[in-house]
Amino acid sequence: MKNRLVTLIGGGGFLGRYVAQELLAAGARLRIAQRDPREALFLKPLGGLGQTQFVAVDVRKPDSIARAVQGADAVVNLAGVLKGNFRAVHVDGARAVAEAAAGAGATALVHISAIGADPDGSSAYGRSKGEGEAAVRTGFPGAAILRPSLMFGREDQFVNRFAGMVAWPVVPVLRAGVKLQPVYVADVAQAVVKALGDETAHGKTFELGGPDILSMGALIRWIAGAVGREPSIAAIPDVVGGLIAMGGFLPGAPITRDQWQMLQQDNVVSAGAEGLAALGVAPTPMDAVAPGWLVQYRRHGRFGTRAAA
Repeated sequence: MKNRLVTLIGGGGFLGRYVAQELLAAGARLRIAQRDPREALFLKPLGGLGQTQFVAVDVRKPDSIARAVQGADAVVNLAGVLKGNFRAVHVDGARAVAEAAAGAGATALVHISAIGADPDGSSAYGRSKGEGEAAVRTGFPGAAILRPSLMFGREDQFVNRFAGMVAWPVVPVLRAGVKLQPVYVADVAQAVVKALGDETAHGKTFELGGPDILSMGALIRWIAGAVGREPSIAAIPDVVGGLIAMGGFLPGAPITRDQWQMLQQDNVVSAGAEGLAALGVAPTPMDAVAPGWLVQYRRHGRFGTRAAA
């Protein structure tokens, strides 16, 4: 990747900051494309003089994408939303990125999708991800598509959210039995860089999961143990969970109806799918890295102790 110009669409986001660090360490020149470039300026000190540039892009506006990828050797599309207009970002936006990358003569494209992407899926999110993959394949047949499971890392909005909740005496949990295969965000970032530089990965789809498969309830119990808490885990019956999801359109709702649909299926790597190992990345266990930042949630912060196993 040394001296290659890579356009990183959505580079200021959770995954984007890790991909940026990997690419900068590999000697690439980065063009961080963000809807508001000021949100990504924290990445500037990570690169050398002139190694990083910032441009404004809106994946819903093909002209802005074309400008962002002009002259790029490779493109990474990280754009995604968890609620709102999925089609505009995951389908139309993905198509525009693929077509612009091809038109600009880029030799590699990595598109970030998600486990559960399926054009015939039950959730609008999953359907949009599946349709987006098809659009990318049409616009840039050699794209590498990565489907990560739930990503964890210092800045995530999932593990940290529950780490804050386990201070409660009782933690309510929706779909406590659904299976998850959390993957470390830095491993996904390594996979992105490997997929960009390895021509044998081009045109393939990879599903990225960590080394451990846990139920939602077990994951929350692990988080509680990591921060020295011992709350009761209250599994909410599906009938009640469905009713809660029906109010997902209200401000402050804990879950949307579409997110409820997503929880009806396990979020794990499919049998036989190529994953991190195929890209030469060793998966990182959660307990190897997460306690380092979860310490802030202990009763006495970093001076607290973990509960006995």
